Amino acid sequence: MNPAEVIASELAVAQNQVAAAIGLLDEGSTVPFIARYRKEVTGGLDDTQLRTLDSRLTYLRELQDRRESIIANIEQQGKLTPTLKSQLLAADSKT
Repeated sequence: MNPAEVIASELAVAQNQVAAAIGLLDEGSTVPFIARYRKEVTGGLDDTQLRTLDSRLTYLRELQDRRESIIANIEQQGKLTPTLKSQLLAADSKT
């Protein structure tokens, strides 16, 4: 599942709204700027939703980086099994 899908389901909004907000954030726009001047792009996401989206996006990206790092490390040791890899990919928290 990609971050836009996860966040959209958590916020109970459309995935295209989340994708648009992610695009604006990735371009360097701030949450207050998006909330005030880009409502039409995000389909009316409010300040609270955008802040939640931003923090959750950061967390999910860090989680993915951590997963990749752990999988590479275990694979380098020669101890990565298909079961372990699937469990790591299914993890939904950094711990």
